[in-house]
Amino acid sequence: MSNNDMLQLFIYIISGLATGIFVHKVIMPLFARLAAKTSLKSDDLIIKTISKWVIPWFFALGLYLGLKQLNFESRYYFWIENGLMIFYIFSGTMILAKVVSGLIRIKAAGSDAIIPSSSIVSNIVIIIIYCIGLLIILQSQGISITPVLTALGVGGLAVALALQPTLSNLFAGLQIISSGNFNRGDFIRLSSGEDGFIEDITWRSTTIRAASDHIIIVPNSKLADMTVLNYHLPHQEITFAVEVGIGYDCDLTKVENLTKEVIRETLLESEHGVKEFEPDISFVAFADSSIRLKAFLRVNNYSAQFQVRSVFLKKLHERYKKEGIIIPYPVRTIIMNNEK
Repeated sequence: MSNNDMLQLFIYIISGLATGIFVHKVIMPLFARLAAKTSLKSDDLIIKTISKWVIPWFFALGLYLGLKQLNFESRYYFWIENGLMIFYIFSGTMILAKVVSGLIRIKAAGSDAIIPSSSIVSNIVIIIIYCIGLLIILQSQGISITPVLTALGVGGLAVALALQPTLSNLFAGLQIISSGNFNRGDFIRLSSGEDGFIEDITWRSTTIRAASDHIIIVPNSKLADMTVLNYHLPHQEITFAVEVGIGYDCDLTKVENLTKEVIRETLLESEHGVKEFEPDISFVAFADSSIRLKAFLRVNNYSAQFQVRSVFLKKLHERYKKEGIIIPYPVRTIIMNNEK
């Protein structure tokens, strides 16, 4: 290789690198600004993902053109062209996998989509795209993919027999996701008694964050067979009851009106209260030492009921005390045996 050849190779490499830097620093930010003006998030994701590969693409192109100017045997040119083709197909596969996975998360975050932003969905999509990219690379190199697919089919059958529990959890997870009955962030209660917010649905299990901030791990096949109460479906709003006892001498009509006023006041002041909810109470029983009633309140999510309940009880106690409504102490009769 002469000095002139080395100089040409250097010029092509520097030219490709400089072009890539120019496109990355000037052209791609221009497209990014145009995409930012639209309401779509997908175009921002696509431009951001592609911009990371601009410099390597132009650098590889400059290296390829520089090597083409050198006097090599024909087989070496064939290797160089194949190497460049494999690089571009591989980079395109990575871009496609990241964009599609990102679009799934964007769709789940921006709407009440059936497909939630679960890692199982993203992982399966990425694996499928990488497999397709690998098959395209093999086909581009003149390798027939038919025997490969046949071998994968036979091997897949053997793997399926050996990994029945794992595949059972995998397909159960897909069934859970496709049903649309569970999404990340939903508050659920299992028939076994555990409850919490769904953190993620993976290929093997579903993770649930309990109120104690601990993680509950449930195999997907077990979750699919359980009776589950989802507090976020069909909507997140929840009506809960607060039970109160009042004295037998109290005016029940007055108690009803005052309690409704406190309910309305509590919901209007709380950021989680449903403002348009019509306050309601119900007298339920003549108990041992009081008349029992239930006050019904409505909040916009399951967790908010605990704070709203606390505020309501404080306001109700203060209002009952001010209006002279007695909340009696429990009364018990104790019989003592004085045998010597």
